[in-house]
Amino acid sequence: MANKILILGASYGSLLGTKLLMAGHDVTLVCRRKTAELINADGTEVRIKLKGEEAHRSIFSKDLPGTLNACTPQQVTATDYDMVGLAMQEPQYAHHTLRTVLIRIAEERIPCLSIMNMPPLTFLKRIPGLDTTKLGASYTDPSVWDRFNPDVMTLCSPDPQAFRPPEEAANVLHVGLPTNFKAAGFADEAANNLLKQLETDIAGITLDGNDVPVKLRVYDSVFVPLAKWSMLLTGNYRCITRSEPRAIRDAVHDDVAKSQEIYAFVDQLAQRLGADAADAVPFEKYAKAAESLLKPSSAARAIAAGAPFIERVDVLVKLIAQELGMSNADIDETVEIVDDQLGANDPLSR
Repeated sequence: MANKILILGASYGSLLGTKLLMAGHDVTLVCRRKTAELINADGTEVRIKLKGEEAHRSIFSKDLPGTLNACTPQQVTATDYDMVGLAMQEPQYAHHTLRTVLIRIAEERIPCLSIMNMPPLTFLKRIPGLDTTKLGASYTDPSVWDRFNPDVMTLCSPDPQAFRPPEEAANVLHVGLPTNFKAAGFADEAANNLLKQLETDIAGITLDGNDVPVKLRVYDSVFVPLAKWSMLLTGNYRCITRSEPRAIRDAVHDDVAKSQEIYAFVDQLAQRLGADAADAVPFEKYAKAAESLLKPSSAARAIAAGAPFIERVDVLVKLIAQELGMSNADIDETVEIVDDQLGANDPLSR
């Protein structure tokens, strides 16, 4: 049976959307009006490299069994959907049009699967013993998440690396690192059954008889998606410097010993929260993958483009560490650099 999935965010969200369309589900992408008009006219194109092939394949939504639609936030009727994917950057949800959509989704208790780097504050309430009242400073507007029920909110580690080629139209996405989405299961049984069905449906996808990478993997542990934090703090946020942004590869490999120390610290923090050591991705595996990440992170690119707000997982990790009586000087320095760079972009702070 085809399910109807609403995905807030048509850029990175089109990757998950394409996999759902390939599995025969119907997807609506929420985006700006001009992007919605483009997608409704031409569909989407996701470029991905299959195992053993040298060139990327273009997967066009119009060729897929599921139905794709795009709309603006004002056009969303929340009750039309079985599940919602949260695929925008966390600061965007503070905008009044998106905030209104989130209120309707929360009131209808529709299951939400976040593929943001920044976990919704609601999801963190599912971690036993974590005082989320002390974490609001890491969010653009923490009250956005107040109405959601933690039982129907979960987090999916956005490990696949993808970007919109700047020379292409807004309906094109290029996948640079086709790893898997790793989701914690829902606490709500019905929502979790739907998530596992989507996992099974996506696993069965083939293209010309070949397996298609970027699976959806569902885990019982609420801590599995937190493995992304060590990658973000070691690579993504350290792309932001006091001068020009640097590639993730350079952020990781310019000083491998320091990178490994930061990575281990964040892994230790996750384990203090309750994660199993087996939930973590070994540093060596991450460092190897980082060798192919030749562009600055999306956070670094956003700051270089003048953004006054970005997702602040760096601040979130620092605040959680403080709550646990832990600290790391390199992470503190990263937070300071990001604060300064964002401040330089904010006219109200000048």
